[in-house]
Amino acid sequence: MHSHFLCGKYQLNLNRPHVMGIVNVTPDSFSDGGQFSSANLAVEHALQLIAEGADILDVGGESTRPGAKPVSLDEELSRVIPVIKALSHIATVPISIDTYKPEVMRQAILAGADIVNDVRALQEQGALEAVVNSKVGVCLMHMQGIPQTMQLKPVYEDVVSEVKQFLIDRLNVVMAHGVSKNRILLDPGFGFGKTRIHNIALIQHLDSLLDMGQPLLVGLSRKSVLGAIAGGDEGQRLYASIAASVIAAMKGAKIIRVHDVKATVDALKVVAAIQ
Repeated sequence: MHSHFLCGKYQLNLNRPHVMGIVNVTPDSFSDGGQFSSANLAVEHALQLIAEGADILDVGGESTRPGAKPVSLDEELSRVIPVIKALSHIATVPISIDTYKPEVMRQAILAGADIVNDVRALQEQGALEAVVNSKVGVCLMHMQGIPQTMQLKPVYEDVVSEVKQFLIDRLNVVMAHGVSKNRILLDPGFGFGKTRIHNIALIQHLDSLLDMGQPLLVGLSRKSVLGAIAGGDEGQRLYASIAASVIAAMKGAKIIRVHDVKATVDALKVVAAIQ
């Protein structure tokens, strides 16, 4: 596997697990709800995550949690673009835009985004074109169904081989469009159309996804599978999230996407020391 991930103006050396800090720019993320102030709060939060040791920031303006309502293009742009613009001048780490909308990708790249993190794996019409002539890194994720309904009745014959085959297919399509191998991350999509059993099988067999030859991004932070295992609602899943992050890193995941950056950074320092 290549040891460097090229993304925008950055080159990440993946000789250790990296932490991607989540910067949600949604009205429910910040209680006061005002447009201007939520952008300011998001930037402040992002800088706090860098101070806590985040290696990458992932900025998103539309929730993809199960049952979440879709957000209009204009609304999403007005949330994320000011944040990416501001961060592109002051952040010292790569900035990722978490979107599946090609127009958001285009404007985010112009605003200074270094990575496009797409839950739909660049399948929307125009998405490949949006990234192909840029230098951004991309993350391709597996999802069964759509966020509104994906958790109702996910079904697989063999979840590990099906997720793997989907990611290989998308990897090949994206590379055929001219995105080089060292710009691509793959994400099995924990919680995106998967039951507790499916999620656990994917963690257990993470090593079999590694032989695709691409660095894996894993997002388990605060997900409901952890609540199913350990109990506790979303705000009470810190310890379960740390355990999941450590296991994923020990099993070879290179990018761990989390809400709780400082705690994860400390835990992954232990992993790096042991590895």
